Amino acid sequence: MDLTLENDEFLDGFDHLECHHLRNNIIDIFSLKINANEFNYSTLQDSLLDPLINYSLSRKVRAEYQGKPAILSRRAREKFLDYLRNRGELGELLLYCFLESHLKAPKILSKLELKTSTSHYVNGADGVHFAKLEDGNFQIIFGESKTEENLTTALSHAFKSIYEFKNEINSSGAKKSGLPYEKGLISDHLEKETFSAEEKEFIKKIIYPRRESKFEVDDAFGIFIGYEIAIDESDRWLPNSEFRKKIQAKIKAEISERLTHIEKKITEYKLFGHYIYVYILPFTELAKTRTKIQEEITK
Repeated sequence: MDLTLENDEFLDGFDHLECHHLRNNIIDIFSLKINANEFNYSTLQDSLLDPLINYSLSRKVRAEYQGKPAILSRRAREKFLDYLRNRGELGELLLYCFLESHLKAPKILSKLELKTSTSHYVNGADGVHFAKLEDGNFQIIFGESKTEENLTTALSHAFKSIYEFKNEINSSGAKKSGLPYEKGLISDHLEKETFSAEEKEFIKKIIYPRRESKFEVDDAFGIFIGYEIAIDESDRWLPNSEFRKKIQAKIKAEISERLTHIEKKITEYKLFGHYIYVYILPFTELAKTRTKIQEEITK
């Protein structure tokens, strides 16, 4: 059973700089394409328009408006804009795009699909995907995104959020939603007929494996980290090819310097047995850029 996957055209606007393997964890470093010594944000904005529809709207809603792309696009933009007012996190959409296009992990649900109160926006994972492994087993991938100026801080906050999610606690130590809640949410959502009967049955087998199942299912995590990169004004005067090389080398060095920190956080929070897929992307003037992209894709 194959659920809808985004095509990999989303990745055309990026350079995949490096991939690090830390035991069960994979850290993929991406950079936006550089045009005239600037990150090409226009290409990113364009590449988010189509994924925004699949991210924001359920399969049922998309089927209802099949053949009416203008209405479908408007519905998706309205829903995403409403979501941003409650949550304000572009990183969740980017995480969705990377998991679908790069990891080939189809979405089971995103928080925008929920037809409940907006309070659910702040609960649980930033989205749920699944991946079929080469050995025939599966992973349920719970998403977490952080876009913060400081790379180390963003990584620390992401792993802390995963720890709290897994252990159903919050910063004050009180009970909060976690893995059981999220799996129950998926199951409840399936009954609202977002999926076909065949898709429901398939997903239920992944969420709650049966005795006769011929595969194993493990909980995994997907993380998107957006951080702010500082570029010296003098570097803007470099020839284009030299600028690309220097900035890409700077990005790779900044992430390489944090690999020990990532491993430390995994150890600190005892996340050893989980596969964790980390996607890292730098931005210039993060807050300003994030706001502009959000405005462009929802107008």
